[in-house]
Amino acid sequence: MGRKIAFLLVVLLIGCVASVAQGQGRKKGEGPTRSVQGVVTSADDTPAVGVVVYLKNLKTLLIISFITKENGSYYFHGLSPDIDYELRAAAKDEASPTKTLSSFDSRTEATLNLKMSKKQGPVK
Repeated sequence: MGRKIAFLLVVLLIGCVASVAQGQGRKKGEGPTRSVQGVVTSADDTPAVGVVVYLKNLKTLLIISFITKENGSYYFHGLSPDIDYELRAAAKDEASPTKTLSSFDSRTEATLNLKMSKKQGPVK
C-alpha cells in the first residue's frame, strides 16, 4: 500500500512539474501571434533596397519600422491577431499606398507586398 501511494505521489509530482514547465516563458494573457512579411518594389518593379517600411498598430497608434534588405524584403513578427495594422513604405521621393492587415485576416503568416510610386507634390 505504501508503494502505491509513493508511486501516485511521484506521478502527480511529475505532472505538476510538466504543467509548470509548459507555462514558463509565457506571460499572462499572452496567446498566439502572427507575422507579416513582403517585398517592396520600386515603380519599375525592381526591389526597393533601404526603404523604410512602417507598421502602425491601429489600437495604440504605435509605429515601428523596418529597413528593407538587399532583395527589398521586410518582416514583422510577434503581432497580435486581435489588432488591425497599417503598412506603408516610404523613401525620399517615393511611397507606397497604405495596406491594412485586418484582425479578421486569420493567417498567422501574412504576405503583403508594397509597390512604390513617385510622391505627388502639392497642388498649385
